[in-house]
Amino acid sequence: MDETNFDWDDLRLFLAVGREGGLGPASESTGKSPPTLGRRMLALERRLGLELFERLPRGYELTDQGRDLLNKVTAIENRIAPLTDAEKLRRPVVKVSAGQWVTDLLCKKAADLVGGTSVLLRFIAADHVLDIGRREAVIGIRNRRPDQIGLAGRRIGRVQFAVYAVDSHVVTWARVIGTTPSARWLGEKIGGSPAIEVTNSRNALDLALAGAARAVLPTFVGDVQKGLQQVAPPIEVLEHEQWLVTHDEDRSLPEVRHMIERIYAVLRAAAK
Repeated sequence: MDETNFDWDDLRLFLAVGREGGLGPASESTGKSPPTLGRRMLALERRLGLELFERLPRGYELTDQGRDLLNKVTAIENRIAPLTDAEKLRRPVVKVSAGQWVTDLLCKKAADLVGGTSVLLRFIAADHVLDIGRREAVIGIRNRRPDQIGLAGRRIGRVQFAVYAVDSHVVTWARVIGTTPSARWLGEKIGGSPAIEVTNSRNALDLALAGAARAVLPTFVGDVQKGLQQVAPPIEVLEHEQWLVTHDEDRSLPEVRHMIERIYAVLRAAAK
């Protein structure tokens, strides 16, 4: 490809859409609106006579022709990067997706995760699973081995859950309204027992610390809380594996490889 025949800005936008996997995420990093990006990508495809993207309901997925162009444009980017101040100042973004409790733990260790790097770390706390294949996240913390083609996984350990309270005399439950396994388990268990309902798992911990309720918590959370104690054995049916997941094409990037190692160290220390 002769890059002198193209507007570099079009290629830069193509890189953003291709790497982020959609117009919305690319809009955040480029400052262009999704409709503008959509028009620019369509114009680029027509100019090249190539089909670069498969347009799906949840994002843009590169075709074989798109991946080939991405590799070529990345090579151009690497050659011209030292010549442009904007590229020299670019901070690689690493998006980390996990549930609320793991995100809280990683936030507490954020200084250790980013120390000595130029990485812009972005935490995405979500109970639903983000699609790493479409680059909704770069690194995901999951409760099972990845089975999607193109994803790589590294087993961290096991996560246990138990019931915590200031003492065993507390009978009111802190019930989290949600669809997580622990929320479903508690919803089935408590029946007509007294309960206080919350929509955020962090508030269940707050209620337990205040002595107002007992809460189901991961042991890596509950065991380190001053004033709380396990008031029942770990709940076997909620125990699960923990996996660190990323895309095969991303895990060799320096900033991603670096973050994988540091996140693994933090979570491995907390896992059983």
